[in-house]
Amino acid sequence: MNQADITGVTLEAMQTRAAALRGDILQTPVVPLFSSRVSDVLDGAHIALKLECFQHTGTFKARGALSVARQLDDDTRGRGITAASAGNHAIAAGWAAAKLGISAKVVMQDNANPFRVELARATGAEVIMKPPGAETFAEAERLVRDEGRFFIHPFEGLHTSLGTSGVGLELMAQVADLDAVVVSVGGGGLISGVAAAVKAINPACRVYGVEPVGADSMSQSLAAGEPVTIPKVNTIADSLGPPMALPFGHALCAVYVDDVVTVSDDEICAGMVVLQQAAKLAVEPAAGAAMAGALGPLRGHLAGRRVGVIVCGANIDTESYLGQLARGQAALESLLS
Repeated sequence: MNQADITGVTLEAMQTRAAALRGDILQTPVVPLFSSRVSDVLDGAHIALKLECFQHTGTFKARGALSVARQLDDDTRGRGITAASAGNHAIAAGWAAAKLGISAKVVMQDNANPFRVELARATGAEVIMKPPGAETFAEAERLVRDEGRFFIHPFEGLHTSLGTSGVGLELMAQVADLDAVVVSVGGGGLISGVAAAVKAINPACRVYGVEPVGADSMSQSLAAGEPVTIPKVNTIADSLGPPMALPFGHALCAVYVDDVVTVSDDEICAGMVVLQQAAKLAVEPAAGAAMAGALGPLRGHLAGRRVGVIVCGANIDTESYLGQLARGQAALESLLS
């Protein structure tokens, strides 16, 4: 197959895009993780948490959505945008549209968490509910065809990766001499930008991705040497649940990501417990995955190192969160043993 052209993702392009977004995107803080238990597991590693959970819309998704929307010409803006999502991307697309005064109709899966549906509506976007999978995307395609709306993809494309690269640029400026960065992986929109930025600044810094066992499309794609679609997704981390990698994100990951590992849903929940107990952060499962990866399959690579962990989002309702914490508490000893 033809490899996607990723030559547009240069350090200069990433820095230019970050500067262009600076007025609307927060530079999220970095805080050290102080935990004797984590320190024991990782042989005294220094863990720096990059708090994208404090970004506008509650996740890193605001960066990619606004980066894409900012590229639209006046005629396209006049017709509005659409998006397809289980949650976080719909919220971010609605927020980006509101920032720019653009009409937004976002299509959400009818099994989406009601908390996220309300967050999307709160942006001013019209929310259309459809069955998950093909019907959700078909409705977004209809809005493109019938109303001329521009489809903002949830994770694929040059402008998405340039937007998310700001996470990596900020982290490298905020923490000196990082040895490794750990990033949760769904479709690859976040890790593609972060990895490109990290490697452009320090090629020796390792970049590791973490996927749920039941949603390992990027792992399979990197092993196959081309984007792969998996037949079924099975994970509580719904924001890490796209069933496929796509050419642009896959190509960036193939060049810049050192390895992608997988964790179970129990381990993801245990990662959420670690972030709650050690960092006092209430996060969604996608963020717990990165912590679980660092403490589980990546511990041998990270022991004694200076490590950045991207805390990617925190859009979760209280009931779901409490249930997942209870599940994580039961799995915590296994993760930390």
